Amino acid sequence: MTHNARQRFGASAKLKLHEKYADDAAFSSRSANPELSKSKAKALDRKRIAALLDRIGALQDKLYAQHQQKVLLILQGMDTAGKDGTIRAMFSGISPMGIRAAAFKAPTDNELAHDYLWRVHQQVPVKGEIAIFNRSHYEDVLITKVQGMIDGEECQRRYAQIRDFERMLAETGTVIVKVFLHISKEEQRERLQERLDDPDKQWKFNPADVEQRKKWGEYQRAYEQAIRETNAPHAPWYVVPANSKTHRNLVVASLLLETLEGMDLAYPEPHPDLSSFTVE
Repeated sequence: MTHNARQRFGASAKLKLHEKYADDAAFSSRSANPELSKSKAKALDRKRIAALLDRIGALQDKLYAQHQQKVLLILQGMDTAGKDGTIRAMFSGISPMGIRAAAFKAPTDNELAHDYLWRVHQQVPVKGEIAIFNRSHYEDVLITKVQGMIDGEECQRRYAQIRDFERMLAETGTVIVKVFLHISKEEQRERLQERLDDPDKQWKFNPADVEQRKKWGEYQRAYEQAIRETNAPHAPWYVVPANSKTHRNLVVASLLLETLEGMDLAYPEPHPDLSSFTVE
């Protein structure tokens, strides 16, 4: 089954985050074969994800050995959208050598004493590495805007700064992939309730999430604008339907694989001075 995830899920210039798109299952096995049961389709999709991760792992090994280019995968989304779960899925089939995750929570006093991009720049990937951001510098044009911490003029300045920042990263060898994990408001309600109902998951529940949920529409509009303002060929945005965790992982793995396949990765040429060496 052949797909082009970058083309299918690339953000449009007139992006609108409609709820129905969160359930889009265009890449699922059941979409290709509607007669499959949900359980059978999910099992097939998980096998497909494993195969994709094997291919990603092989290319990541070349990226690490080549030690020239870098990959930055940015994950954004509403609370419970599945950023942690996506990272776990991406790590499951890839060697920990050359891959790293960074999470951006509320800034510390020291981080607040610097410009908002300071803490982000410290976490960007080094040569040969894939870095995955769980939230990112986009929080500084999302929560800050919705909560009234910055006004429209400052938000526009930050969009321009983010565009410059990402262009600088791209021009110095970083391949950027930005993913918005799109869930519906009802799906979020169910996931938050699940955390409350399961004693083993209550540690994940934050009452502040319920307060943020009251501003759902404002956050959707803030995401739409941020994505439209910062979508670029060198730093593209992808809107990934995330109501289905399996389909979400399938799409993100497809995006990462297609990105790596487009990078002309190869192992370094053998060193001619080593041709005469023999290990005894």
